[in-house]
Amino acid sequence: MPQVEGGYVSLPAMNGNGNGSAIYQSTTEPQAASPTSVFESVKRAIGQAIKSSPGDSDELVRMEQRQPVIVGGGASIYFRDRDKTGKTLNTKMPSAPTHTAEEAHLLGTMPVDPMDDIELRSVQLQFPNARGSILEACDQRRVPTDKGDIHVAIQGDTSKPAIVTYHDLGLNYATSFAGFFNFPVMRGLLENFCVYHVTAPGQEEGAPTLPEDYVYPTMDELAAQLLFVLSHFGLKSVIGFGVGAGANILARFAHGHPDKVGALCLINCVSTQSGWIEWGYQSFNARFLRTKGMTQGVIDYLMWHHFGRNPEERNHDLVQMYKQHFERGVNPTNLAMLINAYIHRNDLHLARTPPGTPGAETAATTLKMPVINITGSLSPHVDDTVTFNGRLDPTNSSWMKVSTHTNLYNILYIYIIGANFGLVLQISDCAMVLEEQPAKLAEAFRLFLQGEGYAVGTLQKLARKISTASRSSSTQIELCVQ
Repeated sequence: MPQVEGGYVSLPAMNGNGNGSAIYQSTTEPQAASPTSVFESVKRAIGQAIKSSPGDSDELVRMEQRQPVIVGGGASIYFRDRDKTGKTLNTKMPSAPTHTAEEAHLLGTMPVDPMDDIELRSVQLQFPNARGSILEACDQRRVPTDKGDIHVAIQGDTSKPAIVTYHDLGLNYATSFAGFFNFPVMRGLLENFCVYHVTAPGQEEGAPTLPEDYVYPTMDELAAQLLFVLSHFGLKSVIGFGVGAGANILARFAHGHPDKVGALCLINCVSTQSGWIEWGYQSFNARFLRTKGMTQGVIDYLMWHHFGRNPEERNHDLVQMYKQHFERGVNPTNLAMLINAYIHRNDLHLARTPPGTPGAETAATTLKMPVINITGSLSPHVDDTVTFNGRLDPTNSSWMKVSTHTNLYNILYIYIIGANFGLVLQISDCAMVLEEQPAKLAEAFRLFLQGEGYAVGTLQKLARKISTASRSSSTQIELCVQ
């Protein structure tokens, strides 16, 4: 049939017939034909030819239920299937819905979406956020120390300023920092820094079990190992970035070697020795890890250490990922040694001595470099971070609480007006800040580095990108400065 844009239209009249019905005459069923006589003759001829048998009679009975139809004036015969009541069965394939000429015209004039002919073949992120990418991006090294070799992963250009990270209990550099340093904002930030991820002895992925006669380093000795790292890579001064037990180690190193550390970013840092409850729980955990492996009780304690109370109410995928890591990715014997060293830590011996106190040497008893002290509102270590801040020098320390009322950019002036600031930053609705609130932590860390004079121009460009991305966020922050 002639086709117009969007559908079909009727043919013009043929042979002078105004309704154009002549074209259908060759395919309609003639009414005057008598199909019965033809059917009887055909049945008789078939019966005589094959000398019908009982099996064949069934077929003839079925043929009687099919009504013959003559097409083209008797030139050919076909049978229509009918049911028991004599109605014709519909055995045709379903066809596409038909449209009238008016509907076809309307459909033909509808605009065509230019995206209909586009096929999406692949999607590629500008900043891949896969955890495995940090393993591929890092240069893996073994650094010899007086207590054995330790694993160091280098991420970035070694000619840039150095950031040294240290992980928490039950984790390593990949499980502790992969998500945060693969966050898009941090990927842009790391174009101006080189990160040295230090892993405690025996805590790296696939680490073999340490020998039975191996004497695991104490917390002070773990901090002293950082001197070998700095000497091995020729680093004169670094920025410390530690979490939990790693924060305690970096604080010890900064206290003993203030000329080697330019600034500190510490998360959930504990500055005191372990209490009776912590010592008791962790002692049982270390014993179970050595004798029975990773038990459910040890996993529950590690989940509390990182996520606080009721971890099941948090991000389900994140919680399950860390549970699986504790079950399958940790060497129990090596972790028991690290836990035993952590619970036997001594006090950092920091003291906030007011200026002008007779006989007091403030510089010798507290940290001299700027410190940003971070915790989450749901973390079990909030009180420890407040205690740690109370032991810092008041001339370079202040206390800041971040909650859900004011914007995070209100803290900008704190970092700009001076470099000597120690900050307690409490981020709401999280305990594991690196994983649950990476955007807030990245912004706070960026402002901290900018206040210290690192890559100011690049960080300001990065700030504009962050500002655009965070305008749609409803999370707000309340700022309190003491």
